[in-house]
Amino acid sequence: MAISGHSGLFKFISQGRHGIIVESLTDGKRTNISASAKVSSLSDIAIFTNDAEVPFKEVLKKIKDTENGAQAISQKSDDKELKKYFEKILPEYDRDRVYASDIKKVITWYNQLQMLNLLDIIEKEEKPAEENSPTPEEETK
Repeated sequence: MAISGHSGLFKFISQGRHGIIVESLTDGKRTNISASAKVSSLSDIAIFTNDAEVPFKEVLKKIKDTENGAQAISQKSDDKELKKYFEKILPEYDRDRVYASDIKKVITWYNQLQMLNLLDIIEKEEKPAEENSPTPEEETK
């Protein structure tokens, strides 16, 4: 999860009295987040392109493939360098609606997930419910 006003990524822990309880992926510290805070699941985030939107997990895959699973460029690089790098990753990104600050977030989050070996978890596709249900033969076992 990404939470507006908080740096880094978080994992949902529980429903709290007046919001949710999350845990920071970087330091494991738990925090109560107000119900009025803007919380976004990574699966809900997308990057604007000239034609449509590309889901965040697709951008992560492109960075991972480009970097062969290694760390990406530093998010502290200058804006010009970040834009050039992002253009290599996603050439069709909308330069008018994707700002340098957005690119920094994407790079920061990618590097954080890579460092924690969580990129494979993000990439896994959920199987449709019918694929997870047992076959008639399995039900009899």
